[in-house]
Amino acid sequence: MTLWQAIVLGIVQGLTEFLPVSSTAHLRVIPELLGWGDVAGAAFTAVIQCGTLIAVLAYFRRDIARIGFAWFDETRRGEFGQSLDGRMGWMMIMATVPIVVCGLAFKSYIHGPLRNLHVIAWALIGLSVLLVAAELLTRWRQRSGRSLKALDQVGWGDAIWVGAAQAVALVPGVSRSGATITGGLFRGLSREAAARFSFLLSLPAILAAGLYELYSKSADLLGSQTDVVNLVVCTMVSGIVGYAAIAWLLAFLRTRTLYVFVVYRILLGGLLLGLLYNGTLKPVSNVATPTPAAETRGR
Repeated sequence: MTLWQAIVLGIVQGLTEFLPVSSTAHLRVIPELLGWGDVAGAAFTAVIQCGTLIAVLAYFRRDIARIGFAWFDETRRGEFGQSLDGRMGWMMIMATVPIVVCGLAFKSYIHGPLRNLHVIAWALIGLSVLLVAAELLTRWRQRSGRSLKALDQVGWGDAIWVGAAQAVALVPGVSRSGATITGGLFRGLSREAAARFSFLLSLPAILAAGLYELYSKSADLLGSQTDVVNLVVCTMVSGIVGYAAIAWLLAFLRTRTLYVFVVYRILLGGLLLGLLYNGTLKPVSNVATPTPAAETRGR
């Protein structure tokens, strides 16, 4: 990976992590279209998400500090979710369990077969159908005079449902933010509340995935000074761009629906299927991964 490729991947990660369009899909597809192959890989993708994690910490710093202090204080005193912020802390932890369990159980599939471009294309289209259904349900609730839930009205059932939806996002192309926002809409949250809850849930999930991959793949990710520079630059760029993406999406969802993302996902999925069908793209990376022996000879 060159420094220029790292910068491009950082911009792609920052732009797409919080939009319901799947950052993993774009980090897989865009390098392929540029002829780079699967240059990022699953481990690199997981680690650079820590840049967008920093963006969430910066943007929601007051909310996170308030939730963290309340959770720690109540836990220290042997209390369990006594305050709204204390409950939110526990709900964030509980909603993260499904994606951690599924991530460890299906790691070999996530790093291998599920990065097939056919899977990504159909996942892009599939979640679009659920997004449409969630939007129609939200509109029906509004027309029926039912109030939509704000963030401070999120309950335990909502957290479990959205946490389960987040685990589905382990499939590249689904989108973590897309899955969690869709899950929130099905539970009656407003679009903005669903997005905010999605962003808060990203904290433990992204941190756990990033640290795990950095530890388990450290030899590959930090093998040389160039590797370290690329990883750091890509992570920093993704954080800066991600901060702007959060602000834009929250403002957008206050007055608009998610249909623009539905159209984009369907078009991208259809384009991928077309390029795969005519042979322009291959389902798996056309850049060979060196074997250990070849790597040794190369050194």
